[in-house]
Amino acid sequence: MPTMRAVVYKAAGRTPKVREVDRPEPPPGGVVIKVAATGVCRSDWHAWQGHEPVPLPHIPGHEFAGTVAAVGPKVKLAKVGDRVTAPFVCGCGRCDLCRRGDAQVCPQQTQPGFTHAGSFAEYVVVHAADTNLVPLPKGVPMTAAAALGCRFATAYRALVGHGRIEAGQTVAVFGCGGVGLSAVMIATALKARVIAVDVSARALDAAADLGAAETVRADASDPAAVIHDLTDSGAHLSIDAIGSPAIVAAAVRSLRRRGRHVQVGLLLGDDALTAVPMDRVISHELEIFGSHGMPAIDYPPMLELIARRKLQPDRLIGRTITLDEAPAALAEMSRPKPPAGLTVIDFARDGSDPAR
Repeated sequence: MPTMRAVVYKAAGRTPKVREVDRPEPPPGGVVIKVAATGVCRSDWHAWQGHEPVPLPHIPGHEFAGTVAAVGPKVKLAKVGDRVTAPFVCGCGRCDLCRRGDAQVCPQQTQPGFTHAGSFAEYVVVHAADTNLVPLPKGVPMTAAAALGCRFATAYRALVGHGRIEAGQTVAVFGCGGVGLSAVMIATALKARVIAVDVSARALDAAADLGAAETVRADASDPAAVIHDLTDSGAHLSIDAIGSPAIVAAAVRSLRRRGRHVQVGLLLGDDALTAVPMDRVISHELEIFGSHGMPAIDYPPMLELIARRKLQPDRLIGRTITLDEAPAALAEMSRPKPPAGLTVIDFARDGSDPAR
């Protein structure tokens, strides 16, 4: 059976290693993607640390772009050689939710890198390809597309789908990691005023470089009070892009009356039972949304903006690495200050030819 190189860990927290493993075959309704580039995301780190259950041994990776290498017999819309990406949540394509365009909350969803082997590998499977594959315009580089499936697309839908952001409105972005900086870039491109909040001066400098009008050090002030001072009446929209009880409360308190909060950052374990200032939610008629990625059907408007360079996700990439460097990159996320910017595994650096 053909083999491939992949990053594998055999137990939670155990050091991952690059190994030779069997190359996957396409399921009846799915495809196999030859991976050209894949992002290293904090969600991959959470799974590796055992915060989210995954089958073991496991191949991480859920943000990827590449070309279709093999097609299952029931696939109608994809062919070998297509340049594609896919959301990190893949719907079954059969249920009522998928049929109405809400594959991101499909009860039978699959997630590469979580429910099955992911994209820290030369090849990865996408199930229900006709529902989940996203064709990539020629003007979108593979490395940029590898940042879309989780962080960038999640931020886009949080702002546009749930947040209903409009030009001239104020967005408070709490947490300037991958999702947060994506939100800063997107909101700025949509002509909103962005106030970025973080404890890191380096992260806030990055947010300012991407268009944030104001930055707030969360460890040196009450960010909700500062945002009210800067806006007179509060933000129209707040986004928690990190995930902590304190940030949720501060983000909700930063809103003006009839404002909207979108929760993107994961709240796991005991933090999942987070106290929200419901007195403010009721008296100010605030809206609170959870956001879990973006379905493939909603990608085209975002990709059009990227192809026109109105959005530039490649600016968020801090470095590209090889597959052999991926285990160390995952481990670096355990440090208090991981490297700035997105880390992307670029298979072209391994000498592959991914039809870029």
